Amino acid sequence: MNKLLFGAIGAIALGLSVPASAADLAARPYTKAPPPMVAAIYDWSGFYIGINGGGGTSHKCWDFVTPVTGTLVGEGCHNATGGTVGGQVGYRWQSANWVFGVEGQGNWADFSGDNVSALFALRNRSKIDSFGLITGQVGYAWNNVLLYVKGGGAVVGDRYRTFDLATGLEFDRANETRWGGTVGAGIEFGFAPNWSVGFEYDHIFLGNRTINFTGSGNFVTAPLGVVTRSERISQDVDIGLIRVNYRWGGPLIAKY
Repeated sequence: MNKLLFGAIGAIALGLSVPASAADLAARPYTKAPPPMVAAIYDWSGFYIGINGGGGTSHKCWDFVTPVTGTLVGEGCHNATGGTVGGQVGYRWQSANWVFGVEGQGNWADFSGDNVSALFALRNRSKIDSFGLITGQVGYAWNNVLLYVKGGGAVVGDRYRTFDLATGLEFDRANETRWGGTVGAGIEFGFAPNWSVGFEYDHIFLGNRTINFTGSGNFVTAPLGVVTRSERISQDVDIGLIRVNYRWGGPLIAKY
């Protein structure tokens, strides 16, 4: 009898515990769904400053200007090549994927070369020791990649020297600052919120200009400071640069 009584009590207790456990399972706490993914969009807007370095070449042709008639007599051409380093500062603003900007750039350079004159017993040597660019830019951005073109004005510092073939002494010289135009293109990668690195190519159009040379004082025929002759010199410049920029401005925009 006791066994039957305890068995009945146990069955009743088991029956009561099952609904209670089901109720406990139904009462799970509410878990909030995770927020949607956020994509970071690179923003090219803002002021920037940077450094650049690379190399370039300038193709130069010399033509002697005859004193009476002004007839041009070709002396030959050469390429003045070498390295350059400098800096740039500018401002960009972005509208959708389009990026617009203005920039000023100044560089020290050492582009030098020479050729033997076809007319005189002289070696004609030229050197670009500096150049500057003032340009506007238009670009298209794919997030942190910017492809752009540029154009504007350019200025170049030129030095010309001639040397006697027999003695190697300087015969005469001239210096000038020449203005022209420039076009270029580049690609830039934003590798950190405010930092970018890129490659740029620039071509400078400098045209023709007649330059008066003065004597070095090493020869009787070239007294110091006295005009010895006139040369029409044509030139253009091609430059390749690696650039690193630091920008002030909102680097990232959150887009859902």
